[in-house]
Amino acid sequence: MKIVLAFLAGVLPAIASHAQQLTVEKIMRDPQWIGTSPDNIDWDGNSKTVYFLWNPEKAYADSLYSISLAARTPVKTPAAERGRISARNNAQYNRSYTQSVYTYQGDVYLHSAAGGTDTRITSTAEQETAAGFSFNDTRVIFRRNRNLYSWNIKTGETEQLTDFTSGAKPSDKPAVLTPQQQYLQNQQQDLFDVLREKKAKAEAAKTFSKSLPEARQLRTIYLEDKVLTDARISPDGRFVVYRLYRAPAGSSTQVPSYVTENGYTAALTARPKVGSPQGTSYSYVFDREKDTVLPVRTAALPGLGDKPDYVKDYPGKDTARKTRAVSIYGPSWSPNGTHALVNITSEDNKDRWIMLLNCATGGLEPVDRQRDEAWIGGPGINSAGMGWIDEQTCWFQSEATSYSHLYTYHVAAKQKKALTHGSYEVQEAKLSRNRDYFYLLTNEVHPGEKQYYRLPVTGGRAERLTSMPGAHSVSLSPDEKWLAYRYSRSNQPWELYLQENKAGAPPVQITHLAQSAEFKAYPWRPANVVTFQARDGETVHARLYTPDAAKKNGAAVIFVHGAGYLQNAHHWWSQYFREYMFHNLLADLGYTVLDIDYRGSAGYGRNWRTGIYRHMGGKDLTDQVDGARYLAQQHGVDPKRIGIYGGSYGGFITLMAMFTTPDDFAAGAALRSVTDWAHYNDGYTANILNRPAEDSIAFRRSSPIYFAEGLKGHLLMCHGMVDVNVHFQDIVRLSQRLIELGKNNWELAVYPVEDHGFTEPASWTDEYKRILALFERVLQRR
Repeated sequence: MKIVLAFLAGVLPAIASHAQQLTVEKIMRDPQWIGTSPDNIDWDGNSKTVYFLWNPEKAYADSLYSISLAARTPVKTPAAERGRISARNNAQYNRSYTQSVYTYQGDVYLHSAAGGTDTRITSTAEQETAAGFSFNDTRVIFRRNRNLYSWNIKTGETEQLTDFTSGAKPSDKPAVLTPQQQYLQNQQQDLFDVLREKKAKAEAAKTFSKSLPEARQLRTIYLEDKVLTDARISPDGRFVVYRLYRAPAGSSTQVPSYVTENGYTAALTARPKVGSPQGTSYSYVFDREKDTVLPVRTAALPGLGDKPDYVKDYPGKDTARKTRAVSIYGPSWSPNGTHALVNITSEDNKDRWIMLLNCATGGLEPVDRQRDEAWIGGPGINSAGMGWIDEQTCWFQSEATSYSHLYTYHVAAKQKKALTHGSYEVQEAKLSRNRDYFYLLTNEVHPGEKQYYRLPVTGGRAERLTSMPGAHSVSLSPDEKWLAYRYSRSNQPWELYLQENKAGAPPVQITHLAQSAEFKAYPWRPANVVTFQARDGETVHARLYTPDAAKKNGAAVIFVHGAGYLQNAHHWWSQYFREYMFHNLLADLGYTVLDIDYRGSAGYGRNWRTGIYRHMGGKDLTDQVDGARYLAQQHGVDPKRIGIYGGSYGGFITLMAMFTTPDDFAAGAALRSVTDWAHYNDGYTANILNRPAEDSIAFRRSSPIYFAEGLKGHLLMCHGMVDVNVHFQDIVRLSQRLIELGKNNWELAVYPVEDHGFTEPASWTDEYKRILALFERVLQRR
């Protein structure tokens, strides 16, 4: 039975024009009243059927649906066929696209496009994975356990190609015996005929085996104290490039779980803290023809010994890493295997090299080096954003101009060429099957839109294929004649559309969400994306929710999205759908709401992304303060009645706002917040702040726990007790700090069964009831 909020009874007015009233319970307890959007769109190999996950029946789990080009009504697939369908849709094709291979339930299958038939290649109790083609498409390649195998398409013969073995190579030298051991061994031989006969037979068998023709031996590669993380074979089958990883000798952290089935407290193993020892990767080339193993030689990488700029803040003390380890990803082979392209990143993530790997020597030849004194990042700046157009021309993405753009490099001419340019991001790039075009997803039209384009591989003008304002998440049919995509607007959740692959072709909506009558009746506000100027002159994008003039109460709330590198001031349906609906509720109550894409957010290029380098709580916070002043100056908000809230990174910013700019925010709700960056993880934090022992200045000025004495306003903190991302210990340490400082007007709400992302509707409801109560209590005061 639904609970009626007592504290809302007097403040939530009847909205005559609305078919129903928004309540925290409705928003948080029953998210399915929105309806379930289609997801994971994929095509079958013949380009006639589109598959997607959907759940219009509101079952416990999504179901796999399909439409055909002929019959466009969604049909649920038979449960018994779903696994095979999904496996086929993830198949790998040969170069002519006449055959494909896939794995299903641990076995490998070959599919013929012409006949539509499947041939089962393996039938074992072991798991086969990573199926593909090699040996100039005459063999199917797959992995069984850690080793590569090939299956000859013509003869059906299976051959093991590698022998990766755990541990160290056994010594072939006889054991060294002590004089005492040698005496006893000789004595046994002297005394017993049976032992002398056994030794003679063994020596005779050894002599006989040496006289036989030598059988083919597969080279054993001993992994020693490492594990195999990747192995890729060249198109001609000669070279295997593989990567090993040695785990660090570090300690993990423990997160207690109190509400357990057996009544005993359990300890969950969680990530180590930033600055903990990191693992090391090693890359090698196994030449199957010469039976040799060579390390990939990285010592001569351009700039490998470069020191970061931040060391100037530590005169007389070099805090940077003495040597920089690197990790090698790939290779991506040219169509005929003439060249191998690898992506190499430094351990401190300030350098990214794209190199040509000479598999015969292990040597590297430069294609592109991207150096960033902050950190390497951005869309497509990884191994997925690179490949080959032809045997001499490779392509990749780079942030060389501060925006991720598409480039080509001609190997023989050693010439790089930019195919795209401008103040926008290429967010996805896919090469057409005939290698004549790129298909691109970009935000060229507006930072808050995602549109799909076709661009010739030689460059020039890109042809825009999608037309509706908002965002498109596109799946191109294998024959490249059709686009199936999810599309949404800011006040319309994602739906499935089908369109011919032609500019100006009309999109056809396939799905219609099974929304409740209440959801359909409410006039959800479209995102009013506005801009304001930050104090340093930069243009900041934000969503603005304004109340009707008659209901405006003069108070405002600023929402801070999580993740740091994430975008929310856009024209599509937000992943923060609960917050979006909550902001509609706040606007109904008379609040003005601002949702800012602050410094560090995604979608605005490298300079915006790295604007928080070495100072989180710097420009990302002043963007919130400048937003508050924009509300006061342009929207009639009382500057003394502004609240702020957010979760994860948004919770961190809320704490920094309440502690370091206390006169700008009267109330704040900090949810699942990082309170001390020295206690967060390495992969995220070390990019932005380096590591505590290397750059203590950055950690000191970026961690709220050091500024808790500045609290003046009213602070609510909420945290899950089994949060294995931002540990509950974070908020406990800050609470002790507030106690020792004698601070008032703060409270902590804990959620005993919740991880970082809440899953229980009751927890969501309790959290947002508290947030709304805080704002109603503090910001409504005159």
